[in-house]
Amino acid sequence: MRKGEKFIEAFLFGCSALTLLTTVGIILVLSFETIGFFKDVSLIEFLTDTQWTPLFSNKRFGIMPLLAGTFLVTAISLVVAVPLGLVIAVYLSEYAPGWFREIVKPVLEILAAIPTVVYGYFALVYVTPWLQELFPDQVGGFNALSPGIVMGIMILPLISSLSEDALYAVPKSLKEASFAMGATKLQTVRQVLIPAAFSGISVSIVLALSRAIGETMIVAIAAGQQPRLTANPLVPIETATTYIVQVTMGDVPYDSLEYKTIFAVGMTLFVITLVLNNVSFWLKKRYTQAYR
Repeated sequence: MRKGEKFIEAFLFGCSALTLLTTVGIILVLSFETIGFFKDVSLIEFLTDTQWTPLFSNKRFGIMPLLAGTFLVTAISLVVAVPLGLVIAVYLSEYAPGWFREIVKPVLEILAAIPTVVYGYFALVYVTPWLQELFPDQVGGFNALSPGIVMGIMILPLISSLSEDALYAVPKSLKEASFAMGATKLQTVRQVLIPAAFSGISVSIVLALSRAIGETMIVAIAAGQQPRLTANPLVPIETATTYIVQVTMGDVPYDSLEYKTIFAVGMTLFVITLVLNNVSFWLKKRYTQAYR
């Protein structure tokens, strides 16, 4: 083997090892600080208590309000992004002319390049006033609905692009066989293409879900900082990522119990994201094997 090839191989191995070591380092830091937190706070209290007030005199460490706010905003974003994303994917894959697809798809993907802080201020300055006009005396300056809608717009390219790629990759023989049986184009899409591409579509949705759960700036700007256990999207809430931002930008003493809460919250988000990523891998593997 030539020296140049050995150097390239060693360089690529080093890059792979660096990413692995970085991940391991993050896990170790989170684990170390989280263990220190749970030496003072019961795990059962952390998972079951319905109040989160670690920065107040009456300290309560129940993460349920933060998770409720996180899942509420995420659910709203999926309600917005999944139907629109699938409709766009089907149209670009099966109905749009080639030149239109080549123009629209890159334009959609530009949405993913917009800084999330811009989305956050868009939610606060434009979407929230519009919601206040739509629901007078019910929507305040901060709420879960506004960042949820804008977050749905943000993850829309992820769902539409990956789903369109999955639909476009379905063998033409399946479509031709469906047409030969007398099915219409809509019937072919519903009964053949979407089931055949379900692995890619489901992976895109799960990845978008993970992206929404970990989003920080949109909810930090437009959702508020009031941890509450509620399913009402019109009231201010606080997500897990917003709380982390709140503590790291405040006057909380380093290595205090209050400071260690951000590592416990971060570990919770890490576990949730890890589970979702494994679910997407399992779905892709299962349905890929089913359609071989």
